[in-house]
Amino acid sequence: MVTSSHEASHRIFQDRPELLTPVFQILGVGLAPKASIEALTPDTTELRPLERRVDSVLRVTPSEGTAFLLAIEAQGRRDPDKGVSWMYYLGYLMAKYGMPALLLVVCQDRRTARWAAGPFDAGVDHWHSVTTRPLVLGPDNVPVITNPDEAARNLAMAAFSAMTHGRDRDTTAILEALARALGTADTDSVAYYSELLEVGLGDTPARKTWRKLMSVGSFFPGRGTLVEETFLKGKAEGEAEGEAKGKAEGKAEGEAKGKAEAVLRVLAARGIEVPEATARRISSCTDTDVLDTWLDRAITATDTEELFAGEPAGQDLSDRSSDRP
Repeated sequence: MVTSSHEASHRIFQDRPELLTPVFQILGVGLAPKASIEALTPDTTELRPLERRVDSVLRVTPSEGTAFLLAIEAQGRRDPDKGVSWMYYLGYLMAKYGMPALLLVVCQDRRTARWAAGPFDAGVDHWHSVTTRPLVLGPDNVPVITNPDEAARNLAMAAFSAMTHGRDRDTTAILEALARALGTADTDSVAYYSELLEVGLGDTPARKTWRKLMSVGSFFPGRGTLVEETFLKGKAEGEAEGEAKGKAEGKAEGEAKGKAEAVLRVLAARGIEVPEATARRISSCTDTDVLDTWLDRAITATDTEELFAGEPAGQDLSDRSSDRP
């Protein structure tokens, strides 16, 4: 059964290929500073009723050196049949594309990572016709990133660190560093990494910690994440009220109402106390740009005052709506 954490562990390499440069440095594999990365089909099924599928397959074309294939497998436990499967994957991909291939196995626990390093031999007695030696990433070699500045320099590596160490005692510090780093990131990165971690941490206490730190769009539809719930609820309320009034004004008001509630939901999910006056201030705001600003700030704010940082005393930015024609 493919779990959410399994999906996220290899999916991040497709979505954020810049992760390969620091990862290859960890593994001691040389890679040119610039490389073109292309996701290929993971299907290795032959013309017979037997389906085989690699988790992810990337074609890596360095600016210097030889192009190669990288097969990526997320492995949650020891599996005695995997050695043969991995041999097959590599042989099939090399034959199909006419290129050399490497296998990278991603693990979230140390015992599985040590097993996955192999070697896996095929042969009789001491005669080995084929030997597979996967590259392995796990808690023993993926760095623990607890510095927000370091996390901001490479969000993909920081997110991968959090998923890999999701069951370690350092997890909370890693998540807090990543949350702070996302406070200065673009909106798309905030949405992607906040949801990726909720999926990638699976059924762990760290997931609950992350839900308190984050929220906001949907890169993993149907997973029932807090991000998806908040986004869909705000959108549904905005569209419903807009349709009820049948006017652009009504739709705008409904959208603002949904965004205002999203701000309050994020603060509540993170355990931040919201005074009644502040709740009224947020709920009565009709400027969607202001609400977007407050929603972004709600992700990392430590109290409600940080939502309104830089706004003149006695007049918040939502007052701009009254100046509109």
